[in-house]
Amino acid sequence: MELQWKIKSFETLSVNELYAILKLRSEIFVVEQNCVYLDIDGKDQLALHLFGEFEGKIVAYSRLFKPGITFDNASIGRVVVDANYRDRKWGHDLMQESIAGIQSQFGESKITIGAQLYLKKFYESHGFVQTSEMYLEDDIPHIEMERR
Repeated sequence: MELQWKIKSFETLSVNELYAILKLRSEIFVVEQNCVYLDIDGKDQLALHLFGEFEGKIVAYSRLFKPGITFDNASIGRVVVDANYRDRKWGHDLMQESIAGIQSQFGESKITIGAQLYLKKFYESHGFVQTSEMYLEDDIPHIEMERR
C-alpha cells in the first residue's frame, strides 16, 4: 500500500491533522533527536503542509515555503518520516512530493534547504548541492543546500 499525499494551507488543516503533524514533529525533532527547541516557530501559518497518510495515520510530513519566507528561494523544511516506517524508504517519496509541490504550488524550481549534515547524501540524491559551511542549529550540525 502506498501513501496518500495531501497539501493543505494552515487554515484548511483539520484540528486532528494539525495535532498529528505537531505530534510527529515533536516525536522526531524533540524526543528522538534529544533536542530541546521551540518547534512552533510562527511559520506554520505561512507554509503549505504536505503530508502522507498510511492507514489513516500521518507518517510523513514537510513544510513548503514560497520564496522570501525562510530563504530567498522557495524552501522545504521540517522533513520527517515516522521512525516506525523508515524501512519503507518513504523519505524519498516525501522529497519527490515536496519538490513537485514547490513546482506546482509556487511555480518555482530553485529550492534552498537547511539540512542536517548527516542527511547530506540523502538530499544530494534529490539534486541538492551544499552551498554553505557547516553551522550549528540547536546544537545539531546543519548545512544549506540548493536545488536549481
